[in-house]
Amino acid sequence: MALNLENHPCFNDNVRHKFGRVHLPVAPKCNIQCQYCNRKYDCVSESRPGVTSSVLSPGQAMTYLEQVVLLNPQIRVVGIAGPGDPFANPEETMETLRQTRARFPEMLLCVASNGLNIAPHVQELADLAVSHVTITMNAADPQIAAKIYGWVRDGKRMLRGLEAATLLLERQQEAIRLLKEAGVTVKVNCILIPGVNVDHAEAVAERAKALGVDILNCIPLLPVEGSEFESLGTPSVSEVAEVRIRAARHIAQMHHCTRCRADAVGMLGEGTGANYISLLQACAEMPLHPKDSRPCVAVASLEGALVNQHLGEAQSLWIFRRDGNRFVHVESREAPPAGLGAARWRMLGETLHDCHTLLVSGSGETPKKALAASGIRVVVTEGLVESLLEDLSDEKPLPPPRAVHACGVGCSGSGTGCG
Repeated sequence: MALNLENHPCFNDNVRHKFGRVHLPVAPKCNIQCQYCNRKYDCVSESRPGVTSSVLSPGQAMTYLEQVVLLNPQIRVVGIAGPGDPFANPEETMETLRQTRARFPEMLLCVASNGLNIAPHVQELADLAVSHVTITMNAADPQIAAKIYGWVRDGKRMLRGLEAATLLLERQQEAIRLLKEAGVTVKVNCILIPGVNVDHAEAVAERAKALGVDILNCIPLLPVEGSEFESLGTPSVSEVAEVRIRAARHIAQMHHCTRCRADAVGMLGEGTGANYISLLQACAEMPLHPKDSRPCVAVASLEGALVNQHLGEAQSLWIFRRDGNRFVHVESREAPPAGLGAARWRMLGETLHDCHTLLVSGSGETPKKALAASGIRVVVTEGLVESLLEDLSDEKPLPPPRAVHACGVGCSGSGTGCG
């Protein structure tokens, strides 16, 4: 099904009263400190970025999304906008997008980011048909940006001042370049901060135009209690209008922004209704599905095509990871050597830390119990790996092996539980 890119209410003023959006709050961590931001949860009376009543795992988000779409068939866009930054939480963000695309192929997908760490994920975003991305870029000059950001965390490096601002601006511009090369529609948000960057906004517009950005959203500062800029006030209506007039000489302007929450749902400007907040909170209290924190499946196989090895004999295990609606082989991992007793299975549990299931053609009870304690389900089965993984994904029961052997029979074990 071809996606109708005109149906995004944030990018097209003509459809904002016809179609809605839902933000899935799966990204709690942030990698920069904006001086105008103070992120608080459970702040249901506020409508601003960085606020949500709950944080969801990818699996919880799918349950929530399915219910939201039933309640509101006008939803056309699924977005991720925090409450931190989506790409300070790349695993949660990308897994949520993968599951959403597989479950709702007709939906527009979008993300909103500060741009620091989005570049490594641009290709997969394009592969998933994430059609709209917003980058918040508050300055085109590092000297001005240095006044806006308290710190920037790049991996394990904590940067401040001009060094932090320079890196962030470089990453933002590279992200926009890559996104446009991938055919993604890009919006830049620029927060208008009195005494800091209001007179600089036209320079941001010029830079955005040069980078190929499609639309610019100049947003007046909303002073937030507890933030460094809480006392700066907000630009007047006339000041904002003048900025937009000057910026419009270079790039199209958005005029209908409603400062959406990280858990926004429905039409722009409607607010997040109590029924949606209650639903969100209920989904957040659901038990985590094993696949949320452990997206992989391990397989005991001689060649990777069949489940045909007894756990006690497997010297290495094939690791498959969910990619959308299928599993792909990502690597093979060495299994701990025999002869270690119970320690062998504790070590294997650590080796398979990201796996929720281990498929084998045979196993003793000792490793089953030990691996279960590590959160890994051992399933004794046989057949084509591809078919078994499909059944596992669909939560269908897996077939038992044709011949079930007693421990130590049919393998090279000692009969003491594959230790």
